[in-house]
Amino acid sequence: MRGRIRRNRKTGIVRLRHHAELIPPYNGTEMVTAAPGPEGELVVLWASKENADAIAARTVQPGGAAFPDARTAAPVPVHVATYRPHLVMTVSIAEQSLAHTYVQPLPGGDVLLVGARCRLRDGVAESNAAKYTADGELVREGILGDGIEDVQTTPSGEIWVSYFDEGVFGNFGWGAPGGLDPIGHPGLIRFTPDFGIAWRYPYKSKFGVITDCYALNVTGEEAWACYYTDFPIVRVQAGTITGWTNEVNGAHALVVADGRAALIGGYGEDRHRVVAGAIEGEAFSPHRPARLVMPDGRPVPREAAVMGRGSELHVVAGQSWLKLDLDSLENSM
Repeated sequence: MRGRIRRNRKTGIVRLRHHAELIPPYNGTEMVTAAPGPEGELVVLWASKENADAIAARTVQPGGAAFPDARTAAPVPVHVATYRPHLVMTVSIAEQSLAHTYVQPLPGGDVLLVGARCRLRDGVAESNAAKYTADGELVREGILGDGIEDVQTTPSGEIWVSYFDEGVFGNFGWGAPGGLDPIGHPGLIRFTPDFGIAWRYPYKSKFGVITDCYALNVTGEEAWACYYTDFPIVRVQAGTITGWTNEVNGAHALVVADGRAALIGGYGEDRHRVVAGAIEGEAFSPHRPARLVMPDGRPVPREAAVMGRGSELHVVAGQSWLKLDLDSLENSM
């Protein structure tokens, strides 16, 4: 039946393939975050353990609730390394203050750092995006909003940003009565290289509003997304939205190519589920589900980063970079 997962056969296994070991650019540094770029490269943010801990800091409120800090207590040095698959370039930044940071490449060897949180105080928002040259020089700062789920750049330097529920509905001063609406209220925004808003996901999309954008995949200059609550798969191409209904809930990564797609992840025990299928007509037609595992068959570590870019699935587990393209993924199911 169209749109439903076929469960008439035993769940298969999809083995990741080792691509490279991510060697730190300097001794004594550890990985803060990693993300694929628009040309299949991987960019990794490295820092000393002390500074990595500062970037990941959280504040515990009375009652025990913990919230990520928007900025580090003091500026810290970091290194942005690019791998293709081996180390080809390092940008050393002497001081930066963004916490819970995303990293992406930009044209000409520039790099982009974006903080996931952005506080609004007395009507003034903190900057949470910074562009650096290949020499580590800060050339521009901007505001991309609070509650950022993912950041992916295009070959031309456009910046796609997706938001989770706090970025959509408001927190950290955004969305208060009589205050400013959250920048991320649309759930998905394309920014210019100068951090201006070029396009927003429409509130009246026929595929429903975005309340939490679970998965983002930017391929070329277009973006694909899968979002809560109904989890449609949508493509944004030159401002035009095309979409397909989907009954596979909870995926946090999306891989696409040639009228096909794969959704990776889900709730609870489905966190490493893989469901590939065809995008045809008005619905995603899934095949039977499979389970993503390491090359030796071990479970993918819970803390591993699982990310889709174009037709490739990237997984970073420890300092291992693993990959599968959509063809290989489908053939192994």
